[in-house]
Amino acid sequence: MSGEKNQVLENMKTRRSIRKYKPDMVPKEIIEKIAEAGTYAATGMGKQSPIIIAVTNKELRDRLSKMNAQVMGSNSDPFYGAPVVLIVLANKNYGTYVYDGSLVMGNLMLAAHELGIASCWIHRAKEEFESPEGKQILKDLGITGDYEGIGHCILGYADCEEPTAAPRKENYVIFAE
Repeated sequence: MSGEKNQVLENMKTRRSIRKYKPDMVPKEIIEKIAEAGTYAATGMGKQSPIIIAVTNKELRDRLSKMNAQVMGSNSDPFYGAPVVLIVLANKNYGTYVYDGSLVMGNLMLAAHELGIASCWIHRAKEEFESPEGKQILKDLGITGDYEGIGHCILGYADCEEPTAAPRKENYVIFAE
């Protein structure tokens, strides 16, 4: 292993959040690979509390964008033009559901980066899916259970230069030896 780059560690260091996307759709097979990576995130006691809704339907994507914008009091597209939204929700009956869903989000973003797809974590899924409209969307999709929105992982092709990482702060890691 000496002299070789560890690709997982390299992806962790080079993945950046992208906030401007081309309208081009990501191929379904790539979306499936990214979503599959999300299903391998660690979860409390292996209970797999999260679910992932892969939204490629433009009408539903735009509806979610409008709902999300309303939560933040804006008229702009909080999904930055990304054509794909992977919604992560997690079952509130598990004590680790927020952490479980957060790890899924991390896996989704790292897998996307590995596959050449830009991503960004967009918040306000909790508020969206607590609303009557959000609950109706879940019902219409046949999703039952006590789920809370954890986040939206937007996906697409970047329409901007990839940002560089900010320097890491001092004392980020403290060793208690």
